[in-house]
Amino acid sequence: MRLQSQTKVTVRNKVIGGPDPVVCLPLVAKDKSEVLRQAEELKQFDPDLVEWRIDSYENVEDVEDSLRVLEALREKIGNIPLIFTCRIDAEGGFKQISADIRLKLIQASIESGHLDLADVEMGNETAFIENIKETARRHGTRLIFSYHNFDQTPDEAFIYDKLVQAQEMGADVAKVAVMPKSYKDVLILLSATLKARMEHLKIPIITMSMGPEGGVTRLAGGLFGSDLTFAIGKEASAPGQIPIGELRQAMKVLYE
Repeated sequence: MRLQSQTKVTVRNKVIGGPDPVVCLPLVAKDKSEVLRQAEELKQFDPDLVEWRIDSYENVEDVEDSLRVLEALREKIGNIPLIFTCRIDAEGGFKQISADIRLKLIQASIESGHLDLADVEMGNETAFIENIKETARRHGTRLIFSYHNFDQTPDEAFIYDKLVQAQEMGADVAKVAVMPKSYKDVLILLSATLKARMEHLKIPIITMSMGPEGGVTRLAGGLFGSDLTFAIGKEASAPGQIPIGELRQAMKVLYE
């Protein structure tokens, strides 16, 4: 049996950190009609969670419009748990969005009650993060504190420290995604994940090594302590994601 999180996060009918890793499908779309069309398609794959990468939405800076789309998305996906992500451009976001707009958008989306988790980068200003934490606490929304590096894989100590930092900042889930330049880098990510799970972290962990070399972490990361993996339903949100059907077939061999 794989290592489970001491503290589990339950969103709607799904448990993050339980006996099996959960699978999330990203939704990446430029306009409302495409958001809803993709949502309908993603539902057919029966994912454990859906992530809306709202930073890919062309009208993202219009907060009221974004909230209307969020409401329609929630209606479309029903009871599937929803991760809401407005990724900062420095960590892989699709466009540059001011901190003021991102803060207003994330807070308003949490207050709407239509999302279950919000992904926030640890690299944001302290006041930015504290404002989101306060809003999330009031509305019962869970927070993923994340770090992404699309250029390289830092050393094991750095990755471990980032996961610990997320927990100490008050995250419900800690996330690190890095880019390998060799298979040795992939092992560094997996080793840091296992060390964090065994030695310090009580909350669920999401880790991945991106790109083709890192594909094994999306399949087998759960054996080292990662509790959620991202797959492709319609369109990838990061390099190295695997189609959900193939991912689930492989996971049956590893986890059953």
